[in-house]
Amino acid sequence: MENKNLISVGDNAPDFNLKDNRGEVVKLSDYLGKKILLSWHPLAWTNICAKQMKSLEDNLSEFTKLNTIPLGLSVDAYPSKNAWAKHLEIANVKLPADFWPHGGVAKEYGLFREEEGFSERANIIINEQGKVAWVQVYQISELPDINQVLEAIGNL
Repeated sequence: MENKNLISVGDNAPDFNLKDNRGEVVKLSDYLGKKILLSWHPLAWTNICAKQMKSLEDNLSEFTKLNTIPLGLSVDAYPSKNAWAKHLEIANVKLPADFWPHGGVAKEYGLFREEEGFSERANIIINEQGKVAWVQVYQISELPDINQVLEAIGNL
């Protein structure tokens, strides 16, 4: 992806307040002292996005061992994300909704695709001090390799 606005390693991660799939507010700065995985998926109710979010839930114990909170973000509204999470049996991982202003957080991270109205598929790791430590953007049709993500977290 060629995006001159894409956030870079070493940048301060922009803080946000978003409702998650349960309607609870997720504030990035509340997680200082832990690593955060911002796992961006374009749209709920699509096959590759479902596999991407399920991989977060399925590997939650590994994230916990690595002092990491995985968050699954998209521009979908939180009621849609809630129904989708229940459908996928995602009971623990939070799925923040970057719905309004539409894609506002994705824009701050340089991940919003204006033409389509949704975010890139991407994984961004934020370190315990709130700095961006790793950025990986994928093709929309590509399922991120969860083992690569876990390895990247483990190497921080």
